[in-house]
Amino acid sequence: MGRFAEILRTVRWDDHRYYHQSRINQTLHLISAVIFLVCYALLFKDPAIAGLVGWLAMLTRQTGHFLFEPNGYDAMNEVSNDYKEQVKVGYNQNRKIVLLVVWGSVPVALFFFPTLFGLFDPPTGRIDFLRHVGAIWLAVGIGGGLFRMIQLFVTCDVLTGLVWVIKVLTDPFHNIHIYWKSPLALMRGELIDTSIAPAVLHEEETEEDAPSLA
Repeated sequence: MGRFAEILRTVRWDDHRYYHQSRINQTLHLISAVIFLVCYALLFKDPAIAGLVGWLAMLTRQTGHFLFEPNGYDAMNEVSNDYKEQVKVGYNQNRKIVLLVVWGSVPVALFFFPTLFGLFDPPTGRIDFLRHVGAIWLAVGIGGGLFRMIQLFVTCDVLTGLVWVIKVLTDPFHNIHIYWKSPLALMRGELIDTSIAPAVLHEEETEEDAPSLA
């Protein structure tokens, strides 16, 4: 359990300092986290609608990453963007693009093949169509998570894969915990989280509290 907690702490810290410097991105993650909690609740009542809500949350957070997060050389952490993409445990930008392309292809496929080769009954209206989209989106989300977990099993080790899955599932709770003040900072005009830099500069604190997986 000690090793598990250490890896989890490291993965979360690297994810935060490398990919969540923008206060706008952090605020969008806070909104996304709340939406994801709604998705979790709906999973037990209506999985198809949960799939729609879950991808609404995903789009909210990916908008923050692609539009507002600094790209290029990371002066705060003194690493290149290529380095960050290489050491990213979960979905880096290239993997996210592939996943989003699959996500966007689902409604197109269902438009041309409404029953998806017999998987669904023919939709009787827009609501049925949306529910079918939601069901497939839920499958894409779960499948994408399982696929990356297995990749980590092979390329890293089983523990890293399991840690990543736990991180992803608990991200909504963790995001609310660490980003609930971000909207207030944003309203003060703070576009970049300046609290990350001091934590990076103290090597002893960084090595003790967040050892790198790279």
